[in-house]
Amino acid sequence: MTPKQPGEQPKQPIPGVRHLIAVGSGKGGVGKTTVSVNLAVALAALGHKTGLLDADVYGPNVPLMMGVQETPEVRDQILLPLDRYGVRLMSMGFLNPGDRPLIWRGPMLHSVVQQFIRGVEWGELEYLIIDLPPGTGDVQLSLIQTVPLTGAIVVTTPSDVSLEDARKAVHMFRQVKVEILGLVENMSYLACPHCGQRVDVFSHGGGRRTAEAMGAHFLAELPLDPEIRVGGDSGRPVALDDGSNSHASNFLQLAEAVVARVAEVGGPRRPTIEIAD
Repeated sequence: MTPKQPGEQPKQPIPGVRHLIAVGSGKGGVGKTTVSVNLAVALAALGHKTGLLDADVYGPNVPLMMGVQETPEVRDQILLPLDRYGVRLMSMGFLNPGDRPLIWRGPMLHSVVQQFIRGVEWGELEYLIIDLPPGTGDVQLSLIQTVPLTGAIVVTTPSDVSLEDARKAVHMFRQVKVEILGLVENMSYLACPHCGQRVDVFSHGGGRRTAEAMGAHFLAELPLDPEIRVGGDSGRPVALDDGSNSHASNFLQLAEAVVARVAEVGGPRRPTIEIAD
């Protein structure tokens, strides 16, 4: 066992939750929440008890993408997660609905992360997917300080700008000793609806090359397609469709790859360095 470093606070797992998987990105606009939502739905479709925590406090899009606009019940000061498509859900969007912005500093963000981790009755879950805000800021560090993560998934597009920021996200997770489960290349290509020809809108293959260069697993390449966007806007994720739908099949294969990586990793790894407040 790795000795605890001076000043490092012990991390307590969430009771009943076996694996915590963070989904992050170095920048916004890469479809990170779309991947998180469809991954959670696909894991549930494969028979795994799954939860989805929307930790993107400033831009909580999970309620829209999952088609849920209810307010969670509170029992003995504990929030009860909502349930949709077999996935247990919690999001700031349930508590602060509409277009009202949140203007919070670090300590307030830390408090809400604590509330969502310790103040929600998650029950028995095999996987809790945590949709992080883009970047490498306060919410990410607060989460890493609080609970032992099984690992992290980094979402990118094939563009050089996105890949540069994705590398920063990989380095951030590695610096705090969080296992990288792998990279996902989103918006990898577009299949022309008229001729079926493949169009590499944002270049192609950069995610796989980056994963290889950084010694990380490459989990999936996901297309840019109107059906995926429609699924998110309508509150019915495309991963709900059966395996005959190629888009649903892509996310089911991603879920299987994540399950396999978690089996390889074997569980959360405790950070061995102190993170400054």
